[in-house]
Amino acid sequence: MLPQILEELRPTHTQLVAVSKTKSPEEILKLYEQVQRDFGENKVQELTAKYEALPKDIRWHFIGHLQTNKVKYIAPFIHLIHSVDSLEVLKEIDKQAKKYNRIIDCLLQFKIAQEDTKYGFDLESVEAILQSADFQTLKNIQITGVMGMATFTEDEAQVRREFEQLQEFFKILKNKYFIHPEIFKEISMGMSDDYKIAVEEGSTMVRIGTLLFGARNY
Repeated sequence: MLPQILEELRPTHTQLVAVSKTKSPEEILKLYEQVQRDFGENKVQELTAKYEALPKDIRWHFIGHLQTNKVKYIAPFIHLIHSVDSLEVLKEIDKQAKKYNRIIDCLLQFKIAQEDTKYGFDLESVEAILQSADFQTLKNIQITGVMGMATFTEDEAQVRREFEQLQEFFKILKNKYFIHPEIFKEISMGMSDDYKIAVEEGSTMVRIGTLLFGARNY
């Protein structure tokens, strides 16, 4: 399935993050051997164990809800944090990144789904943070884009509207707050069920697990 998805994504230059949560290092290595290097996890303990066990040229993406007390465990190596949903988390990422003389790339997670279980900002909250004095002091984080998850529904029109909304948020932030387009460039949206719609709506990064690995091992 990996070659097929990569072939679909190639014309759009959309990056594939293989979501490997609950999957074993052996299963991850099978995709690694097919040249996949970007993998996503949503639990810190599982991620750090896999980081220790697997090749160090893997680029690890954190895609789950991140608690401030867990940031220190992934700060030494994380490639991209997709799921920043509070100023407190941003501050902690900055604090821990400084200890390792790193600048950690982050995406701002927006709540675009009509589901109470999803985390994320609204546009007003993000703008308040970006305009705040606290944000201006953060030197060891870099905001490189936005992330969102659509509602889990068979209504494709609703999913498309939610992805369009995230694209609009991205454009607003880019025009008002990020003058370096080569840095603020990522729209992380689209998973196994809806990634084709996401790509049509401008996704630069899709997070696919089930299509690559099969059902989760809960």
